[in-house]
Amino acid sequence: MIRVTFLGTGGALPSVIRNVSGVMVEREGESLLFDCGEGIQRQMMRYGVGFQMDDIFFSHYHADHTLGLPGLLRTMGMQGRTAPVRLHGPTGAELHLGELVHLGRDRAKFPIEIITVAPGERIDRGEYEIVVAEAVHKGPSVSYALVERDRLGRFDPERARALGIPEGPLWGKIHKGESVTLDDGSVVSPAELVGPPRAGRTVVYSGDTAPSNFMLTLADGADLLIHEATFGEDEKDRAIETRHTTAREAAEQAQIAGVHRLVLTHISARYSREAPELLAEAQAVFPATTVAQDGMVVEVPYREG
Repeated sequence: MIRVTFLGTGGALPSVIRNVSGVMVEREGESLLFDCGEGIQRQMMRYGVGFQMDDIFFSHYHADHTLGLPGLLRTMGMQGRTAPVRLHGPTGAELHLGELVHLGRDRAKFPIEIITVAPGERIDRGEYEIVVAEAVHKGPSVSYALVERDRLGRFDPERARALGIPEGPLWGKIHKGESVTLDDGSVVSPAELVGPPRAGRTVVYSGDTAPSNFMLTLADGADLLIHEATFGEDEKDRAIETRHTTAREAAEQAQIAGVHRLVLTHISARYSREAPELLAEAQAVFPATTVAQDGMVVEVPYREG
């Protein structure tokens, strides 16, 4: 299961109901943090996601997405961490993240690696990739997608038994794409017992961005699109000026990209916890929309078994 916990769902100005940006994605025992707003370590404690992640991905360097880093690193050090932490960000990572790493008198008690990412890059993570795309915002900005590789096709155990293949290692070899020779000399190929590859899951995190074709490409067919929706349509001029997205525009992006589910985040402090006006605006275009709240958890299952 992929599990997404929203640690901060507010815009640049935090409120009593929304912290600034931070999203934790947990997959098969591994945790990845996307953006790191002020007070993120308290949110991580509050919502029980733990501090075991090795990678933090920054969409851009505005304070509401980065200022939580010094406190988070200090908390990790006080907890006795020794494992390295990798910080990923767009152009300027060494400068901007480096300043935050060295802010204050405390020094990290564990290695910290700063990595610059670029639009179009695909970061190999074994069973999945982190895909980087350009975002349309002020200053160097990117969006990210966690894209799982295709899974093996479905194995047909009844057919295997009918062919006289004993359950055990031979089944595993066939499922992994190897032909096997039986005791009678007959050869069984994977095509006889294994169906076509099954798609993995894709989770997309927009960061701050205006609507763009970059997002449409990144989010094509995604299982979950986490997209900023700072304003409603009544503030569209303000959204254009600040290079943000309205709830309706985020829904249009989701609809065109053919995603399975849309969750709106980076909500301006002018809106209530439920933000019903933003939800209605988005659902009129894309019904499978939810407005994120701090602490909300979204699980992303496979679309089929």
